[in-house]
Amino acid sequence: MDSILITGGAGFIGSHLTRLFVTKYPKYKIVNLDALTYAGNLENLIDIEKLPNYTFVKGNITDLDLLRKLFDEYKFTGVLHCAAESHVDRSITDPLAFITTNVMGTATLLQVAKEFWKDNLNEKVFYHISTDEVYGSLGTTGFFTEKTSYDPRSPYSASKASSDHIVRAFYHTYKLPIKISNCSNNYGPYHFPEKLIPLCINNIINNKPLPIYGKGENVRDWLFVEDHARAIDVIFHNGKIGETYNIGGHNEWTNIALVKELCKQMDEKLGRSSGESEKLITYVTDRAGHDMRYAIDATKLKDELGWLPSLQFEEGISKTIDWYLSNTKWLNEITSGNYKNYYDEQYGI
Repeated sequence: MDSILITGGAGFIGSHLTRLFVTKYPKYKIVNLDALTYAGNLENLIDIEKLPNYTFVKGNITDLDLLRKLFDEYKFTGVLHCAAESHVDRSITDPLAFITTNVMGTATLLQVAKEFWKDNLNEKVFYHISTDEVYGSLGTTGFFTEKTSYDPRSPYSASKASSDHIVRAFYHTYKLPIKISNCSNNYGPYHFPEKLIPLCINNIINNKPLPIYGKGENVRDWLFVEDHARAIDVIFHNGKIGETYNIGGHNEWTNIALVKELCKQMDEKLGRSSGESEKLITYVTDRAGHDMRYAIDATKLKDELGWLPSLQFEEGISKTIDWYLSNTKWLNEITSGNYKNYYDEQYGI
C-alpha cells in the first residue's frame, strides 16, 4: 500500500486533490496535514472524512518534530505538497507570513523527506505544487513555458519562486525524487471568497459592490480546479522525476470581461433583469505591483502525458455558480467574523 502525505489538504485546491486521491485510489493511505488557518476548512471534506484510507492531522509544515513523527509512523512513499499562503493581497500586508510558510515550510518538509528516504529513493515522489506567478508578468503576446526565467513581483510569488528553487536544489544536491508543476488561476467549489470569482459571486448574491482593481484590464488564464487535480494525478504517477510541468486552462480573460460574464450568468440564475448585477461593478485603486497578464503554454503536459482541460470557462463557471448557490450555509459561515474585517480593510467599500 502506498502512503501519501498531502499538505494543505483542507484548502481550496488541496481539498479537491485529497478527494480525488482518496476516492480514486482506495488502496492508498492518504494523510492530510493542514494547519486549518483561515482558508483551511474541514467542511470541504465531509463527504470523505470517514473513509478508511483517509486520516486528517492538524499541524504545520514548519513543525520539524511533527513531520518526523508522521514520516516515521506512516512511512510515506509520496508527498503532494499543496500547503501555502496564496493570496497576493495578504502577502503585501504580511510578507513574513508567506516567507515562513512557503519558504521555511517547504524546506522543512524537504529536509524530513530527505532524512527518511535517503537509504531508498526508489519509487518515492516529492511533488511540489506551485504557481505561474513565479514567472512575472507578460505583455499582450507570448506564453509562460517551463523554460521561462523567473521574475516574481509580489511577496507571494517571490516566496513561491524561492520554494521552487529549494525543491530543485534538493533534487540536484541530494537526488531527492521531485516533480514540480506551475499552474494558472484556479476556480471552482470551496474557493475561499477573498479571490476574485467567489468574492464576486458572494457580493452579487448580497447586492454588494464588485471591487475591480484599476480598469479591470489584467489578464488571467483560468482553470477549473477539478481539472487541476486531474493534472496533478497524471504528473504524480507518470511525469518524469526532476521535471517541471506547466498546467494551464487555455482560457484567457480580462478581469472585467470575466466579472461581466459572472454578472450575466448570475442574473439568469437569480431571476434578475439583464444587466442588473453589472451595476454593482466598482473600480478601486490598483494594488501595488499588479502583474498585467499571465498565460500558460501547457504543450509539454499535453504532448508527454496527454492531459487537456475538460471544461471551458462558461461551462465551468456555471457549475461553480450553481455550487455556491446550493451551498449558501458554507458561504455564510466562511464570510463571517474575521473575513468581514479583512474585506473592509482591503477594499474600503
